[in-house]
Amino acid sequence: MKISRIKVKTSSRSYNIIIGKNIINNISKILNNNIGKFNKCLIVIDKKVPKKFLKKINFFLKKKKIIYFFNSSEKNKNQNTINKIIEILLKNNFYRNDCLISIGGGITGDVSSFAASIFKRGIKFINVPTTLLSQIDSSIGGKTGINSKYGKNLIGTFYQPHLVISDTNFLKSLPSREVICGYAEILKHSLIINRKFFFYLEKNAKNILNLKSPFLEKAIFKSCLIKKKIVEKDEKEKNVRQILNFGHTFGHAFEAAKKYSNKLNHGEAVALGMFCALNFAKVNGNLHNNDYKIIVKHYTKLKLPMNIKKYFSKKDLNKLISFMKKDKKNSNSKINLVLVNKIGNANYNCQFNNSKLYNFLLKNLVN
Repeated sequence: MKISRIKVKTSSRSYNIIIGKNIINNISKILNNNIGKFNKCLIVIDKKVPKKFLKKINFFLKKKKIIYFFNSSEKNKNQNTINKIIEILLKNNFYRNDCLISIGGGITGDVSSFAASIFKRGIKFINVPTTLLSQIDSSIGGKTGINSKYGKNLIGTFYQPHLVISDTNFLKSLPSREVICGYAEILKHSLIINRKFFFYLEKNAKNILNLKSPFLEKAIFKSCLIKKKIVEKDEKEKNVRQILNFGHTFGHAFEAAKKYSNKLNHGEAVALGMFCALNFAKVNGNLHNNDYKIIVKHYTKLKLPMNIKKYFSKKDLNKLISFMKKDKKNSNSKINLVLVNKIGNANYNCQFNNSKLYNFLLKNLVN
């Protein structure tokens, strides 16, 4: 069994990301070696995770366990869910050296980690991401959050996990739509910081999307390594970590405008948001035309979301701009975007007034 380890070192905590196949079979040993002793744990698990995985964890995790089945959706990523989790922890007299284990995708991880961060000012938190998107992105870096009617992830904390366990066996149960969503974030990492990695993806994307070894494991490891290095430099997103938001200002607005429906999920919204940001960079003179054409070819080949008119019309414009204005990454009345200058290089400090973004979206929705 090949296992890869990445050590993340931040000012608040150091922890391991463990990547491998069938590694939940060794979950008790992994927990003992990485977080030490605890008496009991609350497992928050996405209802969509196949029951065979929970049976395995139940069998191999020799601790007192309480299980909360979470109906994972952006609509349930709210304060009501947090209250339910906190109530379970309080009712069962959890101590700070006990732990909360999240088993699911990014939504489950965001909700669980937020609850862990506020219960008694912080309980041990273990993330077991089960989607490609969460294994390469949301499980790393300590961002927690829930949604409100004003926008996505506007309520949250920075709370680094105590351990991340990424078992690639979970990915076999995913529909292809979810795999493509995860791939969009892998692509994001290459576009903003690693040109060589982009051309590795250009050559091996189909193998990654088909979950073939060793291409899948290499893509996961490389993406985690990229995010680790950025998080270590800027844990609280004061400067360089903002580069990871490439495509997200558009993407989060798209999700919110669709009321977090499954017509446009998070990964698809980010992929579409990235493409909008690429187009905006080209129009604005930031992105060289040759690199733009290479990226468009990659999008087209993999059938990633590119057409904003498929999801929105002119009547949605004011709503989209309103959500972009409320984005948590803005520091003033202007809208902050991450723009790619060339493949492997991006600028995270680009601010634009509302009218410029309005006109850009108008052109894309009308023409």
